[in-house]
Amino acid sequence: MADHPKPSYNITALQRGLRLLQPFSESPHGLTAKQVAGRSRLPVSTVHRFPEAPLRNFSKPPVTSAFGFRIRCRSKPCGKQLALLIVVVFTCLASRAGNDTPAVTSTAINVSSEDLRKQPPVANWVSYNGDYSGRRYSALSDINLGNISGLRAEWVFHAGNTKRLEVTPLVIQGMMLVTSANDAFAMDARTGRVLWHHAWPISEGLIDDASGHINRGVAVWHNRVYMETDNAHLLCLDVRSGNLIWDVPYANWNKNYGATSAPLVVKDKVLVGTSGGDDGVRGFVAAYDALTGKLVWRFWTIPGPGEFGSESWPGKLYLHGGGTTWMPGTYDPQLNTIYWGTSNPAPDFEGGVRPGDDLYTDCVLAQDPDTGKLKWYFQFTPHDLFDFDAVETPMLIDGVYQGAARKLLVQANRNGYVYVLDRTNGKFLSATAFVEKLNWAKGIDGQGKPLLTGIQPTAEGTRVCPGYSGATNWFAPSYSESTHSIYFIALEECERYFFKPQGFQEGHEFYSTGVKRIPGEASQKVLVAFNLDTSSIAWKYPQTGAGRSSAGTMTTAGGLVFFGDDAGSFEAVDARDGKPLWHFNTGQDLSASPMSYAIAGRQYVAIAAGSDVFSFALP
Repeated sequence: MADHPKPSYNITALQRGLRLLQPFSESPHGLTAKQVAGRSRLPVSTVHRFPEAPLRNFSKPPVTSAFGFRIRCRSKPCGKQLALLIVVVFTCLASRAGNDTPAVTSTAINVSSEDLRKQPPVANWVSYNGDYSGRRYSALSDINLGNISGLRAEWVFHAGNTKRLEVTPLVIQGMMLVTSANDAFAMDARTGRVLWHHAWPISEGLIDDASGHINRGVAVWHNRVYMETDNAHLLCLDVRSGNLIWDVPYANWNKNYGATSAPLVVKDKVLVGTSGGDDGVRGFVAAYDALTGKLVWRFWTIPGPGEFGSESWPGKLYLHGGGTTWMPGTYDPQLNTIYWGTSNPAPDFEGGVRPGDDLYTDCVLAQDPDTGKLKWYFQFTPHDLFDFDAVETPMLIDGVYQGAARKLLVQANRNGYVYVLDRTNGKFLSATAFVEKLNWAKGIDGQGKPLLTGIQPTAEGTRVCPGYSGATNWFAPSYSESTHSIYFIALEECERYFFKPQGFQEGHEFYSTGVKRIPGEASQKVLVAFNLDTSSIAWKYPQTGAGRSSAGTMTTAGGLVFFGDDAGSFEAVDARDGKPLWHFNTGQDLSASPMSYAIAGRQYVAIAAGSDVFSFALP
């Protein structure tokens, strides 16, 4: 049974000089500003569901009265006003007696570091991937193989400032938090009703991905919400009201930087990265103090002059070498290690100006979260010529692999291979091809290095498989504890790569030309299940569509895999064999990954599609 969050009856009545700071928590029924205003004869504008004024405005210490309230008065006497508010509260509660729709959304949210370490997620979904492991496995099982056919849409929220949501909602104690472009919303997760909305203007003059104003969600720590903006600012908001606490620009020295990710909170630090790997920026992972917003450390993914790996970056090319960190990493609290993927080198298709392996692009980095110190790295595609970013989620899975108990890191990489590493030391264990259209490499050797075929971009154009979008991409994979399989969306596609030298120019992309689709060659999305026990593909579920969707997956203890298909539907299949069980046509392209949560013992599943967030539950 899920936790039943305590409701909030915080009431501000500024004209009467009285403020209730702590809810009367015994009742499951909520009050609205309109109800309080009507019964107290105060204007609605002065009665708010959430506190707006900071506590420091009140000089007197709190006084605890009967009935469970803590009260502060701006002036004395306030007994008359107190009596009035108590009458209002109990009148409203009495008027709602018998209401069978309890208000279980709480503004008394306090997400501790221990809460963030819990796995797998149950009622609350507290971070982008649900927990630090990146497995996107929900322990909820009320929706399962036996009743999935009854799943129905509960509510829809429409974001008015975007046509493409890539956000994964967070849900904590009945409150859902989502982003749309630079805006943040808090909603009642049972109904989709907006509780607060923090608006932030979109930025002009951005290029490439950042110019699409993409945002993939927030992070939460204690009563604070953190989000990145399109121009790489880190915002800290109050979870109770959405009010801005601080704003820190963290990549303002090159206007080709942007940000599209959700932050990751580890201990008392907020970890962020940037987009712009195709645009001539220098990638990094940075940690900011969660309370003050001050920079704690920054790790550059492109080595500077004289540093290890700098031979790939002659002159000032290191300042424009890419290797950005545009998706959140994962974290192992026992090893006290974060794992973060990096993007392609720049310029993308011109390898001659950046000799060698081009560290630390197309890598997973294992770092100390306290200092940023690099513990080890593994490079999936050395000297990448095809834009094979390695920002796909590095899933952390514990189990027996190849006959030994191991702490694994598993990544389905954009280059077309599923990699299994020992995450304690970065040792390569295996790589398995998961797409049929693959011609850039003949395989992976025993050390994890690709056996290259020698193809590369040319002025005339070269057919390369996988294509520019990769064999998979940023959209979330997942793992099932019952099947020991990982699930992800793959893309069977080839494209023609072209090469033309160019120099870096601020305000312009830095690809050194680009790619074109090949006439007559179709693309196809496929849901893939890869079994860790056998190190092989367990099954594939081909999709119908043009191959342009970007939706991810989620697994549950109910034996299901949820995902967004390539025809605009949200689907559920049997995790054991991929048998289709349920779908809902959203009527829109899906470019986000699903999640699950529970309120008062009832399980919900949610996903963003187009400009809407959908939530589903059983009757």
